[in-house]
Amino acid sequence: MTTPIVNWLDEIKWDEKGLVPAIAQDAESGKVLMFAWMNRDSLQQTVDTGSAVYWSRSRKKLWPKGEESGYVQKIKEIRLDCDNDVLILKIEQIGGIACHTGRESCFYKKYEEGAWKTVEDVIKSPDEIYKK
Repeated sequence: MTTPIVNWLDEIKWDEKGLVPAIAQDAESGKVLMFAWMNRDSLQQTVDTGSAVYWSRSRKKLWPKGEESGYVQKIKEIRLDCDNDVLILKIEQIGGIACHTGRESCFYKKYEEGAWKTVEDVIKSPDEIYKK
């Protein structure tokens, strides 16, 4: 009797839209840099290319991280949580900028005393990054 081969992508619990949350974390520092969504194709391309490819819900298309900015994310490790419904991508952030605002991390606002405070500076102006 042969055991059926399970595709590793089938082990993921995709939501009703065929998406799974993906957290990009700096492989060296452990800092969470950004959150995005992935579908089967984006995750397969990520594995095939070694660079992060996400699914853009707003543009409804694959989004190779850094396609416009040049700030790509090189994959060091991919992990799936215990419920099989969240991914962590341990990455090397090329150029040190993950956020479209020109900051290292998309999580640059901190809750303090009843308000959101910006706690990280812009490294490079988005006008310099996105020339379109």
